[in-house]
Parts: sequence; structure tokens; C-alpha cells
Amino acid sequence: MKLAVRVTPKGGRDAIDGWGADADGRVHLKVRVSAAPSDGAANAAVLTLLAKAFKRPRSAVRLLSGDTARVKMIEIDGLDEAALAAVAGPRP
Repeated sequence: MKLAVRVTPKGGRDAIDGWGADADGRVHLKVRVSAAPSDGAANAAVLTLLAKAFKRPRSAVRLLSGDTARVKMIEIDGLDEAALAAVAGPRP
């Protein structure tokens, strides 16, 4: 499954904050991590957080695009809508 994820680095804690939408109405998962956005630390923290939250191996979570952007496209192998909704709530 592919997900748009909006990341807040240096967010004080690692957490999934539910769903949000941008000005154009595109839905994204809101994630915050305590890591700073330097040397890929925040990206690595996001991938680790998502793997742990969705009970997937770390190797099943990949960053497809948005390496330096706040909104990233993430692919998670083996994730279905039911598991996604259990962690983040139903997708709007």
C-alpha cells in the first residue's frame, strides 16, 4: 500500500497523529518524529515508526519520494485498509 505522509521533524516524540488534508484536499497521514531532519535521520525515524506501528518488518517499509520534503510517499508491503484504520483511524 502506498501512503502520503506529512512529517513533522523535531516534533518532541515519535507518533502517528491521524489524518490531515492539504489545501487541494489531498489526504495524508500526519506523523511526528523527535529526530532532526539532518543526514536522513528523520526519514529513518519515520520508516522505523511506521514499521513498528503497523507491525511490519522494517524492510517492508520504503520511502518512494519526498526525501527532503515534508510530504513523502511511503510504500508498506502487506498493509491493508483494516490494519491502517486500526492504527490511524478510518481514512477520510
